[in-house]
Amino acid sequence: VRVAVVGAGSSGLACIKICVDEGLEPVCFESSDDIGGLWKFKESPEPERSSIYRSLVVNTSKEMMCFSDFPMPADYPNYMHNSLLLQYFRLYADHFDLLRYIHFQTTVRSVAQRPDFSLSGQWDIVTINGDGEEERHVFDAVLVCSGHYTHPALPLSDFPGYETFSGRCFHSCEYKDADACRGKRVVVVGIGNSGGDIAVEISRSAEMTFLSTRQGAWVMGRMATNGLPMDMTAITRFNNILIRLLPNTLVNWAVERALNPKCDHKLYGLKPRHRLLDKKPLINDDLPSRILQGALVMKPNLKGFKDSGVEFEDGTVEENIDAVVFCTGYNGNFPFLPPALSEGPHKELTLYKTLFPPCLSQPTLAVMGLFQTKGPIMPIVEMQARWAVKVFAGLSRLPCKEKMLEVIESERKRNMKRYAALQVDFIPYLDFMAEQVGVRPNFLRLLLRDPVLWVRVFFGPCTPYQYRLSGPGQWAGARQAILTQWERVVQPFRTRVVPEPESKPSVLFSPWLLTFGAAVTIAALLSKNEIFPVLQGAAQILEGARFF
Repeated sequence: VRVAVVGAGSSGLACIKICVDEGLEPVCFESSDDIGGLWKFKESPEPERSSIYRSLVVNTSKEMMCFSDFPMPADYPNYMHNSLLLQYFRLYADHFDLLRYIHFQTTVRSVAQRPDFSLSGQWDIVTINGDGEEERHVFDAVLVCSGHYTHPALPLSDFPGYETFSGRCFHSCEYKDADACRGKRVVVVGIGNSGGDIAVEISRSAEMTFLSTRQGAWVMGRMATNGLPMDMTAITRFNNILIRLLPNTLVNWAVERALNPKCDHKLYGLKPRHRLLDKKPLINDDLPSRILQGALVMKPNLKGFKDSGVEFEDGTVEENIDAVVFCTGYNGNFPFLPPALSEGPHKELTLYKTLFPPCLSQPTLAVMGLFQTKGPIMPIVEMQARWAVKVFAGLSRLPCKEKMLEVIESERKRNMKRYAALQVDFIPYLDFMAEQVGVRPNFLRLLLRDPVLWVRVFFGPCTPYQYRLSGPGQWAGARQAILTQWERVVQPFRTRVVPEPESKPSVLFSPWLLTFGAAVTIAALLSKNEIFPVLQGAAQILEGARFF
C-alpha cells in the first residue's frame, strides 16, 4: 500500500514512521527544503506556509508532548524554545531513518479521486518539484499533514476606517520580534496564546501596548505547585474521572477560585464571559505582571479606526497608534483537496472524529491535526495516524456514512455550547482512538499484574507512553519511560548543588534513648502491679501542681 503524506512537520514525521511500522510504503511531499513545518523558524513569512515568532516557547511540557516511543532528552527544559523542539524532530527523524521517504521542495497541487475510486480507493496526485516540473502519481491512501496555520484570517473589512488609518495593520504571522515596535504605541487584537505572547513581548519595548479582546480569557501559567509543569499535574486520568463525575458548575467554581488568588481576573480586566471548562485557557506566565506594571492595558473589542487612532466598543479612543497586530487565527483551507470534501455550513471540511471525510465511499484519506484540545497536540496526531493506518489496511472499520454524519452533528452542537469549534477532550479522544487501534491500557489487568505501574498510569500524568504498553506497536521501553518520567522532569534543574544545612542526629531518635524507652515499656508490662501506684503518685503530684 503506497501512502502519500502531505507535509513533513511534526504530524508528517509521525505518519511516515507509523506507515513504516505497519508495513506500508510512505512517500512524503514537503514544499520547503527542511523538516519541522510550523516549528521551523523563518526570518520572513512565506506565502501559504506557517510562521512563528522568534521567541516562541512551547506551552505543553516535554513529557506530555513527545512521541510515544521516543522520549525527549532528559536535559531538555520542560518548556522549550522552538529551536530545541526542531532539534528533537531531527533526532526523531534520524533515529527512525525517516528522511529517505521525504521529497523536499515538492508542492502538492491537487489530490483527486481516480475514476475507479469506488472500487480501488486510489488517488491521483499532482505535484510540482523545485524545478517547476509537474509530476503525476497514483496512491492507495493519503494522509494530509499540511496543518491549518497557513491561511491567515485578517478581518480588516469588519472595522470601518481601516482604509484611512495612518498606522500599520498586519497579521501575527508576519510578526517575528518586537524590534520594530520600540517606543511606539501598539494595539494587539485577540487573546489566544499567540496574542498573549506577542502583547507581552511588545510591551517590553513599546511606549504603550493595548490588548483588545472580545470575550476575555482565563489565564494559567506553565507552573503548578512547587514549580512543576502544570499540564503534568492537571492532565491525569484521576482528574479526568473527577471532572466527568462532578457537576461542571462545581469544577468551574473550584478551578476559577484557584486561579484568582494569583490574579483577580475581574480586577485585571481579563475575566471572560465563558466558564473555564468551556474553552481553552490562555497559557501565559507574564501577562498579569505586565498589566500590574502598567505596560499592558486591557481593552474591549476593536470597533474601528479613526485616522491615527482606534476606537473600542466601549466608546473609548486611543490616539496616535502606530501599529495594530491582528492575532485573529487562521482559515482551515486545503485548496489541493477535492471541493466535495468541504460540506460544512461555511465550506469547511466535514470530518468524522475530526479525521475522516464521511462522504468517501472508500476511507482512504485522513486529515491530521484539524482540532483543538486542552493538552498537547502531538500525541493526539500520532494516535490519529495509528488509527488511520489501521483503517487504510482494513484492520479497523468505520461506521456507515449516516452514523458518521450523526456523530459529527452531535459533536458540532456540543462544541457550539462550549464556544469552541473542533474541540476534542484530550484523554477521552485518545482513549477512543486507542480502542480502535487496540492499544488502550487495560486498567484491571494492569492493577493485578503491575500495581506500581497502575498507580503511575492512573494517578500520574497521562503521558503518551501509556499507549505503548500493550497491543499493536507495543514498545518495550514504555514501562520504564513512565516510571522515570519525573526524573526527566527534574534533570534540567540539576545545574547547581544546593547546600543543605548540617543535620545533627536527633536526641529523640538516639539509640540510647530508644533502648531506654523500650526497657521502661517492657518493665511496665512485666510489673503492672508495681507501676500503677507510681503512675497514681505522679498523677497526684501533677494535680497538686495546678495550684501554683
